[in-house]
Amino acid sequence: MRLGVPFLLIVTGCFGTAALAQPSEQPVARFSGGTTLVLIPATVTDPSNRFVLGLNKEDFHLYEDGVEQTITHFSGEDSPLSVGVVFDLSGSMGFKLRTSRLAALQFLKTMNPQDEAFLIEFSDRAELISSFTNQTDQLQDKLLAAQPGGLTAMLDAAQMALQEMKKAKNPRKAILIVSDGGDNNSHYTSSEIESLVREADVQVYAMGIFEPTLFRLSKEELSGPELLSELTEQTGGRAFTASDPNDLPNVAARIGIELRNQYVLAYTPKNQDKDGKYRRVEIKVAGPVGIPKLKVRWRLGYYAPSK
Repeated sequence: MRLGVPFLLIVTGCFGTAALAQPSEQPVARFSGGTTLVLIPATVTDPSNRFVLGLNKEDFHLYEDGVEQTITHFSGEDSPLSVGVVFDLSGSMGFKLRTSRLAALQFLKTMNPQDEAFLIEFSDRAELISSFTNQTDQLQDKLLAAQPGGLTAMLDAAQMALQEMKKAKNPRKAILIVSDGGDNNSHYTSSEIESLVREADVQVYAMGIFEPTLFRLSKEELSGPELLSELTEQTGGRAFTASDPNDLPNVAARIGIELRNQYVLAYTPKNQDKDGKYRRVEIKVAGPVGIPKLKVRWRLGYYAPSK
């Protein structure tokens, strides 16, 4: 199915396959001949949190710093994806490791043959286990061999993933962090990583595992959900939390499906100043008459080119 058809398709929460899903271009500011073309992916859902396809360009209004922009390109075309899986092997994962592995494996199953992925694992320090490859079975084998232990250097792993993503062959890029978010051994700070995330043309998703416990949690573990949320929301991705690890494979499949159910809006900014400043983006969507109010998520902004 291509976007622009005169009806809506609502994708229900079936997590076994991503066959109905459609990928989109990743948000990136492209510069050619002095002109900036900004691409912003948008995910649209109905009140039941089901994906909504079939909207037209006229259903969207896009604003940069409060000024409405002219949407010059609009699509939901299928295109390859470059993804990085960032997997927590610290001691705090413990009994969560089995289902965390299953979740990461489930996410990899949603990938297409043209996609590529890398794997970073972290405990006391971050380590690149596999650089970009389209052989996902290799990543699966390495995930199955991983053993937990040590402290948690999640922020260092996120920084490594952002650096590795610069080698991506595809314009659509996403990072998936699988962790409890309880960082206690990174050299980088949360503010430094948040700044890097805002500069990167990468959507960040996270799966946080937060089980009820009778034991007292550390300060880092208590702040885990908020940290993961802060890292993801700026990019148009989001953080999913699960108190039951058995929910993780379904969450992972949903993230994979979401990446393939996004619209792409492209525009040339009316503000052509090359000042290097952060430009805030806002998208509003109005569905056809009779359709319940729709929700939309998008990348919150980008940095303008500098002189």
